[in-house]
Amino acid sequence: MPDGSQPAPPAAGRHLRLRADCERCFALCCVVPAFSASADFAIDKSAGQPCPNLRPDFRCSIHDRLGPRGFPGCVSYDCFGAGQQVAQVTFSGRDWRQAPGTAAQMFGVFTIMRQLHELLWYLNEALTLPAAGPLHGELAAALEETERLTRGSPAALAKLDVGELRDGVNALLLGASKLARAGAGRPSGADLRGADLTGKDLSGADLAGASLRGACLIGADLSGAGLRMADLTGADLRGADLAGADLSGSIFLIQSQLDAARGDPGTKLPAALTRPAHWPASPAPAPAPAPAPGV
Repeated sequence: MPDGSQPAPPAAGRHLRLRADCERCFALCCVVPAFSASADFAIDKSAGQPCPNLRPDFRCSIHDRLGPRGFPGCVSYDCFGAGQQVAQVTFSGRDWRQAPGTAAQMFGVFTIMRQLHELLWYLNEALTLPAAGPLHGELAAALEETERLTRGSPAALAKLDVGELRDGVNALLLGASKLARAGAGRPSGADLRGADLTGKDLSGADLAGASLRGACLIGADLSGAGLRMADLTGADLRGADLAGADLSGSIFLIQSQLDAARGDPGTKLPAALTRPAHWPASPAPAPAPAPAPGV
C-alpha cells in the first residue's frame, strides 16, 4: 500500500486496463445511453435502443466520419474500459443479441460499471500524486474496495447504489487535489470551481494550481495557458482551444475532455492520455539544407 515515501507507478501504466477495448465489447456505448439531437448528436435515441448506425457485428458503420456526420459526442465518449469488463467478465462473453434475456440486466450493469471504472481512474491518478502522500493509504483502500465491487455478479452490481461510494471517493479526491495544488506554489490557487467561462479568453493565462472542477469552458481560448497542477475534474472543454497549452502537469484530466477540445502539435499532455486523432498532426521536420555548390 502506498505510504507517500515513494512516488506511485506512472499513471500511464496504472490506467492501461481502464482504457476502452471495443473489440472485446458488445457495443454497449452504442445502445445503453440515451441522447437527444444537438450539437453532439444528429438524432434522438432512447436508452437501450441500438443506434441506427450500429452494424450486426457490433461495429459502427460511420466510425471514421462520426464528427462530419453530426456525432462528435460519440467521438468524445469514454467508458473507461467498463464495456469489456461487463461483456467479458461480468457476463462471461454472452452476447446480448444472442441471449436477449440478458439485455436489460446487462445494460443496467454497464451504467453502474462505467461509474465504478471512472472512480478507479481518478483514484489511480490520485495515487500518483506525491504531494497527496498523507492520503495514499485511504486512497488505496478505496481503490481496493471499488475494484472488489467491479468483480461482483450481475445481480450484485444491479443492486449497487454507487452514490454513497462516489461521495466518499470524491471527498478523498478533493483532499488529494488540495494537497497537490498547494505543491504548485500557490496554496490557495484560483478557485474557479463551477465557473461559467464559456468563450472566455484565457490565452496565455497562468492557471497553475487552479481548481477548475466542473467549470464550463465551452469554446474558451486556453491557447498557451499553463495548467500545472490545475484540477480539471469534470471541466467541460467542448470546443476549447488548447493550442500550445501545457496540460502535462494538470490533474484529473480524462481522455474524453481532450477528445471534445481542439489542440495542436504544441499542446502538452499528461503521460496517461493520448493525443486525439482529429487534432492536427505534428508538422513534418524541415528538409535538410541543400549542400553548398561544389561540396
